[in-house]
Amino acid sequence: MATKKVLWVEGKDDEHVMKHLSSNRGGPHFDEIKSLEGCTNLLESLQVRLKAGGDGIIAGIVIDADMDIAARWRSLRDQLLKTGYQAVPDNPSPGGTIIDPPEDAFLPRVGVWIMPDNQTGGILEDFLKFLVPAGSHLFDHVTSSIAAIPEGERRFNQLADPKAIIHTWLAWQEDPGKPLGTAITMRYLDAHVAQVDVLVSWMNRLFFP
Repeated sequence: MATKKVLWVEGKDDEHVMKHLSSNRGGPHFDEIKSLEGCTNLLESLQVRLKAGGDGIIAGIVIDADMDIAARWRSLRDQLLKTGYQAVPDNPSPGGTIIDPPEDAFLPRVGVWIMPDNQTGGILEDFLKFLVPAGSHLFDHVTSSIAAIPEGERRFNQLADPKAIIHTWLAWQEDPGKPLGTAITMRYLDAHVAQVDVLVSWMNRLFFP
């Protein structure tokens, strides 16, 4: 039986972004990309999913660092150790982490990518900011406009700034308001940047060992 390639992500936006980036850049074709409706659900279900998959899958995990990447990695590492993995590094690899199960363990090979870059705090939209065409004056205007929202008129907290910036950028394109994945295909977001190279390299190393 062929090994299934599965990817577990936090939400629908992550699902579509990963699918389109992989398709546009020669990454793997996934047998399943599963949105787990948030970081908490992903972490809480991880042990069960890994054990249920056994050695019949290769599992990729894409999760946001949020404000504290060290805390996020500790949470993931604890779950992996409890599941039975042994060679779990103390810190995530900048190029994406890949962990093989112990010999004779009925567990999958697993990879972890922490958005945006395995090194800093942030979310999916912080990664997507890398994909905005370099030197765009329009993007400069987007970021300055978000920063200039009067305090009494701001409807979101500062942690959501990256979401506001990316979705405003897409709202100001020729065909406004396209979903994140479609925006990659339409080249409002450029998939041919170094940060995507690193992400696609991680996927290919994970799923094609």
